[in-house]
Amino acid sequence: MPPPPPLKPFHGLRRRPDLRSRWRGTDSTVSAKDSANWGCTWDTYVRKGWWGRADVRRLGLKVFPVSHPLYPYNDHLTFTKPAIAKLFTSNNGTDNSGVVGKASASEFSADIGDVLGDVTIFTAADQPVFLKDLWDQNQGIAVVALLRHFGCPCCWELALGLEEAKARFESAGVKLIAIGVGTPNKARLLAERLPFPMDCLYADPNREAYDILGLYYGFGRTFFNPASTKVFSRFESLQEAVKNYTIEATLDETSSVLQQGGMFVFKGKQLLYAHKDEGTGDHAPLDQVFDICCKVPA
Repeated sequence: MPPPPPLKPFHGLRRRPDLRSRWRGTDSTVSAKDSANWGCTWDTYVRKGWWGRADVRRLGLKVFPVSHPLYPYNDHLTFTKPAIAKLFTSNNGTDNSGVVGKASASEFSADIGDVLGDVTIFTAADQPVFLKDLWDQNQGIAVVALLRHFGCPCCWELALGLEEAKARFESAGVKLIAIGVGTPNKARLLAERLPFPMDCLYADPNREAYDILGLYYGFGRTFFNPASTKVFSRFESLQEAVKNYTIEATLDETSSVLQQGGMFVFKGKQLLYAHKDEGTGDHAPLDQVFDICCKVPA
């Protein structure tokens, strides 16, 4: 068998020989965590016909150009069959060939509001604040949108949608809160260039809120999950959002670019709605979130 073609590593890969060998297809051992994040076998991939799907090919096979909305980190990335043998699963390792069901509030513990409230995040002005201090913990209604990171183009698109919907939510008495992975200076880049109101933008550099909410993480979910294909149906809004995009907003701590986001609705400490993004760009529909907020009993 000929050796795999050379791979131009993404940020940090040179410092991770374990990941580098798996990318090159030279490591046949895959941990349970890798299986959960990366997916199925190559045989399953072929049998299910994903090879013949143009949308999936655009997302994961052969070449991922720098102009692609889901991959701003490098100019190309060439894959071999072993390297993409693990693509689509949910976090429990089961087959995830389609867009699977989203999280429901019932899967979270009753005290999730208390636990999440004690997380310290940072304003775009670099001031620490507890999450519980951002809205009324008794009867206040809040939409908490967790972006992947401040350098993700799809998150700029989501932030633009949130900014456009902010007045509508506030008129209904709903507080909009956007949190991203990264440092406050990265948050300011997004806020200044998009633009986005800094009074409702926060940074979670250590991904504490993401861990507590169990949001997905991994290379497969970030670049290859079928849920990400819906980005192509929103291409015009994505183009609008990234007019002033800068790659400088991308994280310095590169492993965190594999973090997925989500959206949650709280009434006080009570979690009413949960959406965990299955893949990059798999955002909760804001119209649906708004309807849920409007149906919250007084």
